[in-house]
Amino acid sequence: MRKPKVTVIGGGTGIPVILSSLRHEDVDITAIVTVADDGSSSGQLRSAMKISPPGDLRNVLVAMSDMPKFYEQIFQYRFQENDGPLAGHPLGNLIIAGLSEMQGSTYKAMQILTQFFHTTGKIYPASDQPLTLHAVFQDGHEVVGESSISDYQGMIDHVFVTNTYNDDTPKASDQVVKAIMESDLIVLGPGSLFTSILPNLVIPEIREALLVTQAEVAYVCNIMTQYGETEHFKDSDHVAVLNRHLGQDIIDTVLVNVKPVPSGYMNSHAFDEYLVQVEHDLTGLQKLTKRVVASNFLRLKNGGAFHDGNRVVAELMQLIKGRQDEFHHKN
Repeated sequence: MRKPKVTVIGGGTGIPVILSSLRHEDVDITAIVTVADDGSSSGQLRSAMKISPPGDLRNVLVAMSDMPKFYEQIFQYRFQENDGPLAGHPLGNLIIAGLSEMQGSTYKAMQILTQFFHTTGKIYPASDQPLTLHAVFQDGHEVVGESSISDYQGMIDHVFVTNTYNDDTPKASDQVVKAIMESDLIVLGPGSLFTSILPNLVIPEIREALLVTQAEVAYVCNIMTQYGETEHFKDSDHVAVLNRHLGQDIIDTVLVNVKPVPSGYMNSHAFDEYLVQVEHDLTGLQKLTKRVVASNFLRLKNGGAFHDGNRVVAELMQLIKGRQDEFHHKN
């Protein structure tokens, strides 16, 4: 029997938590990673070289690789603030940027690096062109650029992407649509709803593939609400936003953490964008999705609230097993 095919879609620091645990399972993994980041090192390199931003790709590469810890420390090393033009750049970002320029494609660069670092699975930028994220707020105001969205006071109505350096319609990278169509399970998130997950899903080819794929679609809901994005959101609000952007209810299963974050635990200085714990709305979720997995997915670390990758992946593997059992029963 072939390995089950699992595709994880997102960006930021969320999906590496899932990928680092998923790589130890007997599954065929593909990671589809956002290319709409325009802040800090990624934004500087993207602007200077007109390439896809490398930061989220770097974090996913580390999560899916069996590189020794020392190699990881080298790849993730960030130049100090007094290092002139290099200040703030992780070494891995420079390597991805250089190889992207050398190959004329970030997609090709990532295929080389997945071999170089013995990655378990495939890593595809969502688009081979850098994309610009646009957020339209409920008052009609539009903010252009991922790094600027949280600065505007208001609730986001919807987001969309455009190609940064030309007027062409945003296009998915090679193999992205094929991976979605061939998947047994597609995992969205965890990660910033409007700036890490949706920038992938609103690329027309990816949206269309998600609407027609036979894969189980699971969403790993955030633990905390996020300043400037999901303030006052319940878990059902997250799912409603995803479905609205995709045009129909496509989330089959939602995984939500119901373990309380201890009062006063969060380090508000280190994690200043995260506000309060996402409120659980079982009734609302049951109207929007076929299956709700509410459990303890919480991992507390360094004053922050994160997903426990092993616990999330254990539930994802149960979804795959259920799908396999259903297939065998039908046949």
